[in-house]
Amino acid sequence: MPKFSVLIIEDEKNIQTFMEKILKRHDYRVICADNGTQGLELIRSQCPDIILLDLGLPDIDGDHVIQEVRTWTSTPIIVISARTAEKEKVASLDLGADDYITKPFGTSELLARIRASLRHSNRLRTDNTFYIRPYRHGEMILDFSKRRLTIHGSEIHLTPIEYKIVAYLAQNSGKVITYASILSNVWGPYADNDNKILRVNMANIRRKIEIDPAQPNYIFTEVGVGYRMAEDEEE
Repeated sequence: MPKFSVLIIEDEKNIQTFMEKILKRHDYRVICADNGTQGLELIRSQCPDIILLDLGLPDIDGDHVIQEVRTWTSTPIIVISARTAEKEKVASLDLGADDYITKPFGTSELLARIRASLRHSNRLRTDNTFYIRPYRHGEMILDFSKRRLTIHGSEIHLTPIEYKIVAYLAQNSGKVITYASILSNVWGPYADNDNKILRVNMANIRRKIEIDPAQPNYIFTEVGVGYRMAEDEEE
C-alpha cells in the first residue's frame, strides 16, 4: 500500500520538525512548506492526501489558503493554530477546513485527527460500504441500514430528529462539526441559525446515551463551535 502523503504548511520550524518526525515515525510521507505561497504550489504539484495548515503564516493568512484550495480540491485540511477564539475556529471550518487543533497539542491527538479526516475523505471518494457498516465506539453501535442505535445490546429509542443528529455526527466521527453544519444537514438549508433547538435535542440525546451527560463518552461539545462524536473504532 502506498503511504499517505501529508503536507505541513507551518512557518515555526520547531513545530514543523516536531510534526514531521511524528508522522514519518508513523509511516506517512511528509512534505513541508514554510509559507502559504509555497504551500499552494506544493498542493498543486504534489496532490497530498491531507494538509496540516497553520493560520498565522508570514505571507498570506491561512484562511486565504483554505479558500483558494477549496476552489479546486476537497483534500482534507486540518487547521493547526495558536488562535483560540471560537469565531476564528468557526470561520476556518465554514471556509472548508475539515478540523481544527489548537496549539499546544499532543501526539495522539494529532494522529487521531489525521486518521479521522483521511478515513472520512476516502469514504467520500470510494462511496462504498461505510453507510452499510455500522458505527461502533465502545458499547455503542449505530446500524445505519436499520436506523437502530444500541448500547450494551439495548436499543435506544431516538426521535427522527435525534436520529438524524446522531447519524450525521457518526458519519463524521472524530471531526468537529459546526452548529451551522448540523442545523443545515438536519433541518435543511433554510434552518434558523438559532442553536437553541439543537441544544435542546442534544440534551435529550445525552440523557438517553450517556451514563453522566456532564461527562460524555460519545458526543463531546467543542464550546462555541459545535460537536464531535467519538472516533469510529474500525474492526
